[in-house]
Amino acid sequence: MTALTSPRAERAPAAPRPPVWWSGLAAAIAWAGTGALTLGLPNQVEGFTDWVYTTEFGWLALAVAALLAGLGVAAPLAGRPGLAARDTLRPAGPWLVALGLLFGAWELFTAKLGWLPTPFFAPPTALAEVYTDDWRRLGDSAFNSVKLLAFGVAWGASVGFLIGVAMGWSRLVGYWAHPVIRFLGPVPASALLPLAFFVFPSSYAAAIFLIALATGFPVAVLTWSGVAGVNRHYYDVARTLGASPLFLVLRVAIPAALPQVFVGLFMGLGGAFSILVTAEMMGVKSGLGWYLTWAQGWASYSNMYAALIVMAVVCSGLITLLFAVRDRVLSWQKGTVKW
Repeated sequence: MTALTSPRAERAPAAPRPPVWWSGLAAAIAWAGTGALTLGLPNQVEGFTDWVYTTEFGWLALAVAALLAGLGVAAPLAGRPGLAARDTLRPAGPWLVALGLLFGAWELFTAKLGWLPTPFFAPPTALAEVYTDDWRRLGDSAFNSVKLLAFGVAWGASVGFLIGVAMGWSRLVGYWAHPVIRFLGPVPASALLPLAFFVFPSSYAAAIFLIALATGFPVAVLTWSGVAGVNRHYYDVARTLGASPLFLVLRVAIPAALPQVFVGLFMGLGGAFSILVTAEMMGVKSGLGWYLTWAQGWASYSNMYAALIVMAVVCSGLITLLFAVRDRVLSWQKGTVKW
């Protein structure tokens, strides 16, 4: 008789961790080089412009290098916390190397050699100065941008979702709404800026409308496609069990179309963020787009670059949040939907 093996015995042993994290050591060398050239080479003073926080940035780079070197070699000595930290950072090893080299080249070509002319280019320490000295205005602009974006996306996603469900479920609604969507949908929302600022009572309301328009079109189209593409057998099975039309819409059509709905939300969020910056540059009195215009007017290119980084962080954070919501809502479809 063949002995039955337990699932625990059949499980393959875990691969042993390598004793040295080589990409971490390479990243430590890159950051150590950045710190050494920052502290060792003098800054090139252009007119009245000198760069602050140079010493602090150099020591920070050396501290990052020391941390990466410690994780690369001595993480097992720290026990489970050290190994967990190294395992968390291991996938980002090549990026840590690239970032160390990037900051080193950035500091070298701007503050140390002056090959990139001021004020159009500034070293990373200039961005640190913006974040420490002008954090209140920049933070207020970021908050107002997120608030404006939230209002516009909420309105656009809600209206677009309802229109998409109605078009996918009702042939009559689809007959009348489909030509309008095909005619007006491809028109860029930014092309309607002059008309929106004329029609709406304030520039803030016009910006909300344009953001909602940029969000609503892809949400409506993808929701319509998802509802219209639901397998008809699902409806037949539900009807045989006595399901009402409202139940078919809420419990069959919409859940089956949710993957398409989230694709529309991803597309709409990207379009909404681009029109947000454009609208703020044109008429809104506070926001990241307004901050960019203000910085360009004063030739404060360091402030402009700092605002661009904040924009990237905000947009990436919102997309990450949307991914998290999708993973939670569509957890029951993880076996059939790949992402």
